[in-house]
Amino acid sequence: MTLPGEGLDLAPEPAHAAPDPDLEAILDEEGEGSTTVAIQGRSLRQIAWRRLKQDKVSLAGGVVVMLFVFVAVFAKPLCALYGQSPNTPHQDLINENTLMPIGPLSGMSTTHWLGIAPVTGYDILANLIYGARTSLIIASLATLLSLVFGVSLGLIGGYFRGSADMGITWLMDLLLSFPTLLFSIALLSVFSLIPSFLGLSGTPLRFAVIIFVLGFFGFPYIGRIVRGQVLSLREKEFVDASRSLGASNLRIMTREIIPNVLGPILVYTTLTIPNYMLGEAGLSYLGVGVPPGTPSWGQMLSDAGQYFQVDPWYLFVPGMTIFITVLAFNLFGDGLRDALDPRSMR
Repeated sequence: MTLPGEGLDLAPEPAHAAPDPDLEAILDEEGEGSTTVAIQGRSLRQIAWRRLKQDKVSLAGGVVVMLFVFVAVFAKPLCALYGQSPNTPHQDLINENTLMPIGPLSGMSTTHWLGIAPVTGYDILANLIYGARTSLIIASLATLLSLVFGVSLGLIGGYFRGSADMGITWLMDLLLSFPTLLFSIALLSVFSLIPSFLGLSGTPLRFAVIIFVLGFFGFPYIGRIVRGQVLSLREKEFVDASRSLGASNLRIMTREIIPNVLGPILVYTTLTIPNYMLGEAGLSYLGVGVPPGTPSWGQMLSDAGQYFQVDPWYLFVPGMTIFITVLAFNLFGDGLRDALDPRSMR
């Protein structure tokens, strides 16, 4: 007869389990004097910068963007160092019969590194340098105007909802369906006939109109982005906690919601500046942009279109400059978007 428990190993278990050989090997390699390093947390900025550094293409685009900004800001000393100035004719280098630059590639030489323009004899590189300043001023101020309108209206509509959101959404839809290009051409044509408006005249007035047209009709894009983000953020727990502690709507919007939409706003800025640069160049190409005599890449393209069959180099240089600059902004913006997106696997 077999008793219960008979044949079973009832020996007491050892007080300590057998050590893991892999763990012993690791401890032997570290040595007796090794210390444990505490895990350090990283902020969102540090994580974004670490991920951005791994994207070499975006970093290259960022370098080109910084070079463009440097050239635009220091246009005057750079031209002084180069030894040429924009809109200065060099008629001695123009053929009297054909009105074309003497020599190949628009008369390229050690004095004029990229040659000179047909008929006028303006130095191409000097006009490119000052044209970068024109593009940066218009694109930056137009982007700032879009951010002011778009962020403000998107924040108000997404946070308060109701009739305010309905009215703001209706306004954005109306502007998005508006023929912006035709209205821009008509408005700029009208203001070209007005000597002064609101204390502005001449070139500053034309700059102000271009900035208003690009910035005002472009704010619905960032407004939709901000509105969508705010609609999601206003339901989060930290917003409810601030509301339960008695925080006002203004404080919640400025202290809790806006810091959480800075990432999309920053990405939008890097992607919008090149679009407005193209917009300014397109308006100048159509003859309703910056006034004649103002260095502009679009104005150079407009002038070069008349001579591209006999002097294609003059058309190629500003066109390639616009292409490289816009591509650099877009590459940097894409990399910045991936770096700030926690769901991205890059």
